This record gives sequence, C-alpha cells and structure tokens, in this order.
Amino acid sequence: MPKINPEILIWARKTAGLSVAEAAKKLALSGPERLEALEKGDREPSRRQLANMAVKYRRPLLTFYLTKPPRQAPHGQDFRTFHAAQGESSKALLDALLRDVQARQQLVRAALEETEEDTPLAFVGSARMDKGVDAVIASMREVLGITLQDFRAQRTVTEAFASLRAASEQAGVFVLLMGNLGTHHTDIEARDFRGFALADNVAPFIVINEKDSRAAWSFTLLHELTHIWLGQTAISGYESDAIVERFCDAVAANFLLAPGELDQVGAGRHGRFRPRIAATMRSRI
Repeated sequence: MPKINPEILIWARKTAGLSVAEAAKKLALSGPERLEALEKGDREPSRRQLANMAVKYRRPLLTFYLTKPPRQAPHGQDFRTFHAAQGESSKALLDALLRDVQARQQLVRAALEETEEDTPLAFVGSARMDKGVDAVIASMREVLGITLQDFRAQRTVTEAFASLRAASEQAGVFVLLMGNLGTHHTDIEARDFRGFALADNVAPFIVINEKDSRAAWSFTLLHELTHIWLGQTAISGYESDAIVERFCDAVAANFLLAPGELDQVGAGRHGRFRPRIAATMRSRI
C-alpha cells in the first residue's frame, strides 16, 4: 500500500470541521493520542482506518493517496433566496456536500496535472453579460456541438439530459447528479439547492440536485454552464432576484426553446426572464 502523507490526514480532518478529540471519537479510536500519532507520521494508517476516515470526513478514499493536500477551492457566490423553513441542518448538509464535491474536483485536477493533461479550457470565463445572451448561446453550441434539434430528437427528458450531459463532459466539464451525502436521510431539497458550478479552468465541475424534477435537470445544467462560461463559482437556487441568475436562466431558456416558443412564454425587460417565467419553461422542457 502506498505511504500516506500525514499532511493529508490533517487536511481532511480540519476541512471536515473536526478537532483531534472529536475526530478520534468519530473514528472510534482509543483516544486522541492515537490520531495524533497518525497525523505526525509516527504510525501508518491501515486501509480500514482510511476507509473509516473517508466516511467520517466525507472524502473520497482516493483523496488520502494524494502526494500533498489539494488546494482549497472557494464556495463562490451564493445566489440562492432562502426560505423561512430552511434550518441549520439543511445548511450543514449542503456545506458537507460542497466539501465532498470540492474534494473530488481537487482530486481530478491533481490527476490531470500529474499526467500533464491540465491544458486550460478556453471557454471557462470567456463570456461577459454585457455581450448578451445570444453570444453565450452561440459559444455554448460551438463548444458542446449540440443543437436544439439534437436535443429534441431524444425520446424522453432523461435521455435529452443525458445527451446534454455527455456533450458537456466531452468538452471537459464534469457533471454530477447529487442530492444527498449517500443516504436518503441526508436528502437536500431542491428548494434549498438547485445547482453548483465550480469554474476551474482545468477541471470545471457542475452539480445538479437530483432531487429536483428530471424535467428541470437540463435547464439547471445549462444554467450552471453559463456560470462556468462567466467564470463564476456559485451556488444556485430558485426564485433569485440576482441579475446574473436571471441572465443564466435566459441563456438556458433561449438554448432550449425556439424564438416562437419564447414569444408564447413571454420575456422580461432587456431579455432577462423573470424567475416565475423560467419556472414555467422548466416544466415545458
């Protein structure tokens, strides 16, 4: 088994928000001194201990085999509109999910760097809102190589999403469907979290809340892709009044609906779609 860098153990524990004493208790070790010995490199962790750490720290097991701790990725901007019923437990679950995603992203980036496949993706951060919705859509269609006709040719909304997801991943964007931390007991409602974009120029990641309706997945993917094109690491929700969120909704809507269909739905001023109109369009995908 490869030798484990003790710095990885310290990083994983600290980014999980645990003290040595708290972590030792969660890991069912005999005492904090046992964990301290592992983190100092005096003892080598067993594979079973690493697997336990992966679960308790909510990190992929492969993370512990990195040569050094990955760089910390930012959560980015939070564009969600919070509702009164949202509690601390929901926020804690979402924070844990974002840490998990960031660990995966950092692992992928590290792997690409080690294999010298870390060529920056030109489309990340290439767009500007003042250039308009159509410019972003044109760039997306060129990079993704998918037309409205291709999308509509799919038999179901699930297959349509799969085609859009495959095109995104072929372009270099990693797309995850995640709505919990591995069990239904940790489900995160769609009203709390719709999507997350991590705008890294080597390994950009997008997370879509799988607890949302399947008909909404494609819209959300395009919304988050717009954040990637704008170079924004961000968390998205429903019914946000943020201008950038309206812009991302407008890109997704115009990508998925023909001009005549857009006229039937209605547009907001300056081509920015109101959140309630965007919600209507999601149900029509």
